[in-house]
Amino acid sequence: MGKIILTGDRPTGKLHLGHYVGSLRRRVQLQNAGDFDRMFVFMADVQALTDNADNPEKIRQNIVEVALDYLAAGLDPEKCTIFIQSQIPELSELTTYLMNLVTVSRLQRNPTVKTEIKMRNFEANIPVGFFCYPVSQAADIALFKSTTVPAGEDQEPMLEQTRELVRRFNSTYDNVLVEPEIMLPTNQASLRLPGTDGKAKMSKSLGNCIYLSDSADDVWQKVRSMYTDPDHLRVDDPGKIEGNTVFTYLDAFCTDDDFAQFWPDYANLDELKQHYMRGGLGDMKCKKFLNGIINRMLEPMRVRRHELEQDIPAIFDILQRGSEAAREVGARTMDEVRKAMRIDYFHDSQLIQQQSDKYRQK
Repeated sequence: MGKIILTGDRPTGKLHLGHYVGSLRRRVQLQNAGDFDRMFVFMADVQALTDNADNPEKIRQNIVEVALDYLAAGLDPEKCTIFIQSQIPELSELTTYLMNLVTVSRLQRNPTVKTEIKMRNFEANIPVGFFCYPVSQAADIALFKSTTVPAGEDQEPMLEQTRELVRRFNSTYDNVLVEPEIMLPTNQASLRLPGTDGKAKMSKSLGNCIYLSDSADDVWQKVRSMYTDPDHLRVDDPGKIEGNTVFTYLDAFCTDDDFAQFWPDYANLDELKQHYMRGGLGDMKCKKFLNGIINRMLEPMRVRRHELEQDIPAIFDILQRGSEAAREVGARTMDEVRKAMRIDYFHDSQLIQQQSDKYRQK
């Protein structure tokens, strides 16, 4: 059995820096390292519809936005399989079978589901599809026999639920599916990048995102308004690093080379932090430094994205070819699943012979 990566995003809007440091940057590194036998990256449009069922056009429009972000960030369709979830009907079939192996109470205990339900005000009226999306997510992972899932720490409960379902399936039927492991970001600051307003999560609905496709001017406007230390009122005041969004972003993005290019007064981030904490360093200087780092990182993506936007039919061709390739893999797994569940009626010659002998004896 090979080493297989699967990862993806809900196509509810353009991707932002939280997506980039949380998994997208790592995906590109893993794709280029060649340490895995296969890599699948998908757009989870079925899961996006669980809380956007009345607005499918939103999902439809954002498929291309996410694909452009993927390719601009460096994902290569020659090295990884990029596909659309809804175009793989085997995923829906496996989801249905896995639903029989989990209880309502177990889904209710999933902390990620609880958080998402509260965030969307679904407490009183939870769509069944949304409530069961951990099962759908488990099917996504299991169908491709994924061994590794790059994700943020907030997704660990979902991965544990997947492992439970895989174990339950294998013990009930046959050892067909594979238990996956999570691959967390190596940079601690990347585990969960906060919004520009300092809130715990970067969210499109909260308007606190820096998008990968933002212009240089847009980035500066957002960085300039970032939440810092509310008690750092004067330049001479000592500043706090903890909870300071600017320094959280610097932890996630800056390197010693950035100081050589943008701020040679300091050798590294530790020196900058020490100066800020003892006082005598203004927030705006730190924000200008961060702005330079982010815009230098995003500029190649902007250029590449603009090039890709000139041939949108080619983007759809990439997605169609990727979806067809993914479906071939999924179909092979489902052949094994149906055989294990003993519902491969037309391919079970022993069953057909057994039934024939049974009725001939009458």
